[in-house]
Amino acid sequence: MSTTQHWTTTPVTADLLRGFLDLERTEHGLLPHRLPARARRQIPDDQLAVAEAQPSGVRLVFRTRATTVELDTLPTKRVYQGFPPPADGVYDLLVDGHLAGRATVPGGNVRTIVDMVTQAAELTEGPPGTARFTGLPARDKHVEIWLPHTEITELIALRTDAPVEPAPDSGRDVWLHHGSSISHGSNATHPTGVWPAVAASLGGVELVNLGFSGSALLDPFTARAIRDTPADLISLKIGINVVNADVMRLRAFGPAVDGFLDTVREGHPTTPLLVVSAVLCPVQEDTPGPLAPDFDGGTLRFRATGDPAERAAGRLTLNIIRAELARIVARRAADDPHLHYLDGRELYGEKDHAEFPLPDGVHPGPEGHRRIGENFARLAFGAGGPLATGTG
Repeated sequence: MSTTQHWTTTPVTADLLRGFLDLERTEHGLLPHRLPARARRQIPDDQLAVAEAQPSGVRLVFRTRATTVELDTLPTKRVYQGFPPPADGVYDLLVDGHLAGRATVPGGNVRTIVDMVTQAAELTEGPPGTARFTGLPARDKHVEIWLPHTEITELIALRTDAPVEPAPDSGRDVWLHHGSSISHGSNATHPTGVWPAVAASLGGVELVNLGFSGSALLDPFTARAIRDTPADLISLKIGINVVNADVMRLRAFGPAVDGFLDTVREGHPTTPLLVVSAVLCPVQEDTPGPLAPDFDGGTLRFRATGDPAERAAGRLTLNIIRAELARIVARRAADDPHLHYLDGRELYGEKDHAEFPLPDGVHPGPEGHRRIGENFARLAFGAGGPLATGTG
């Protein structure tokens, strides 16, 4: 940090943050959460405990004339034993809605996954670091810093070379989205490239992203979190984790969906609510889970290990779930005119897969995220779409 600049240090507080549901004070700083404390106490596994603390969609938002911005953080990074560590997570800085800088924070804690199936991990502690942005326009401006979507990020200090003030409410509709690792941002290279962030930007809405890797499992505590969170528009992407985790059969799935929707409707009785089924995933279209990692050739891919013959006994596949979701939504919509259904293959289908194949067999790459976000913005937020009020 240059000693010739006059620095303003601004405490990171709730009024500077968007996209979180809860904040935890740690020994280092402030840790954003995407599930409230009550829900976190009911989390049954480390996978969701880690996923909800990874700040996909969480961003600092403020106004300033600063030309240089520094954000001290303590990241917790995830690596898989036996594989090279991934690139450091990216911080995207936007000025008046346009990308103006990217930064990374080296170091930090490292959480090494020693078993892909159980998610057993070992933690190695490391030092904090600084994301630094320079050359910003010397005028009053709206600044957003989107945090790395796959790194737990403890916020320590914000420094600028001009004062900072919280940004006023944008007046835009708040869109709350819940989904799986695809919604969380797996294989996206930066936080504003995650498909819900792309869709929110194109749709002119404020995003609350409750995409949880491996954990869109119709958990009641997640439904209660959505019920209790203010939102003008809601979408629920359901299916892929239920299949690839092999957590239930058809008999249990329908009532679980009804129960999830009932809970959400307790807090949002007339909010536009869009149920979205899974995007195309060839390995799970007609083959039940569970999903298993496949390291053939040293590249991580996934394969479905279930027996298609067991579909008659209630084993779930994506096609079975799509049909069940369409049936449930059609039945409920007779009494709930604000409830809608979207087949996920309209967001990413055969033609999209041919153009942008899934790199690991399950998750889209950066181009796939962009395509899904564009299609969602057009189909959901566009004229006549079920969430069209978000464009106003």
